[in-house]
Amino acid sequence: MDYFNYRDSKLFCEGVDIADIAAQVGTPAYIYSGATLLHHYGAMAEAFAAVDPLICFSVKSLANVHVLKLLAAAGSGFDVVSGGELSRVKAAGGDTTKVVFAGVGKTDQEIVDAIKANIALFNVESEAEFANISRLAAATGIKTRASLRINPDVYDPKTHSYTTTGKAETKFGVDIDRAAAFFAANGRDENVRLDAIHVHLGSPIYSPQPYVDAIGKLLPLIETLRADGLEINTLNLGGGFAADYEAGKSPLAVDYANAIVPLLAGKGLKVIIEPGRQIAANAGILLTKVLYRKAGGEKKFVIVDAAMTDLIRPALYQAEHFIYPVALAQGAEVPQQRFDYEPAGAVRRVDIVGGLCEGSDFLGKDRLLPPVARGDLLAVFSAGAYGFVMSSQYNSRPRAAEVLVEGESFRVIRRRETYDDLYAAELDV
Repeated sequence: MDYFNYRDSKLFCEGVDIADIAAQVGTPAYIYSGATLLHHYGAMAEAFAAVDPLICFSVKSLANVHVLKLLAAAGSGFDVVSGGELSRVKAAGGDTTKVVFAGVGKTDQEIVDAIKANIALFNVESEAEFANISRLAAATGIKTRASLRINPDVYDPKTHSYTTTGKAETKFGVDIDRAAAFFAANGRDENVRLDAIHVHLGSPIYSPQPYVDAIGKLLPLIETLRADGLEINTLNLGGGFAADYEAGKSPLAVDYANAIVPLLAGKGLKVIIEPGRQIAANAGILLTKVLYRKAGGEKKFVIVDAAMTDLIRPALYQAEHFIYPVALAQGAEVPQQRFDYEPAGAVRRVDIVGGLCEGSDFLGKDRLLPPVARGDLLAVFSAGAYGFVMSSQYNSRPRAAEVLVEGESFRVIRRRETYDDLYAAELDV
């Protein structure tokens, strides 16, 4: 569910006409719906309520401080993967005792800062990292807590190879066959309380089954560790829950929970989940404007003012986002968010591309669109997760503005960059 809807042939975000945002803020711009963010966070909390989870929103999916502030006020914790993300959580007023810190390459400074911030726990990814966290905790005189990230060797076949992280052959975590030895060596450390297990299987995962398979491998391990006198009181299931890039293709939060919760009931485990995409993806669009139309051989192109610098997912992951005009012809049918959607009347099959000097610069290929002209606005849907956060200044393009809609009003939550912003750090030396 999201709060982007067509009314009288115009696209609205909640109670705001998207064209009005374009007129005041310009394009390209990321537009987020506060109501959608809160709806999906609430749906996750309600679905898993029987196990009283700590929900840690994945900051890497959508990191704007104003969005984090909105979720923190709703009770969210946060999953961070860098010192910069932890700093964002602090700036948003987030509760650092509800922060989990993941990542294979945490620096000494990041670790010390996180220890001093009294985070909930580190998701530890290797023996060497655990030893370093223990050393730094001893040096600061502050005890900390950790979970071991385990690769249970399961995956979802629909997950892109770049984002499959639950197999043995990844840089993340420790193979499940090594886990017992890891706990035997480190489970009684004086500086780091190792009493939790973490998994993250990849993203997006379009079925509850990989989580079920992982839990089926982890619960016997937890029983073995407890039998050896080790305290294991927390299971962090990570994130990866899918979102609807195409209507009706993703399970709902309750679908995941219905399969997962019964397996964990009565196991004496605090449950942590780290959703990002399912909360944020359908809460945002990328708004762009048509610059030109052209033909190249048999191909027809619509060239827009957004580019892979604004949304790299199609080029990097072959990801597909539904793209459609913001304004429809009077009486036109409301589009369905499907990649095979064919509107009635005149249509053109086009590639929607940006202006970069890169052949990989496209937002959508082989799409059916009603005729569009220079100046028309297009919405790239389901762009709230891994959109702006992965944007860049390649080709010296200033990054887009970010806008948050709340009910009948909107506000800029990150101003559009200027040319001066491109090289300010180069002059300030």
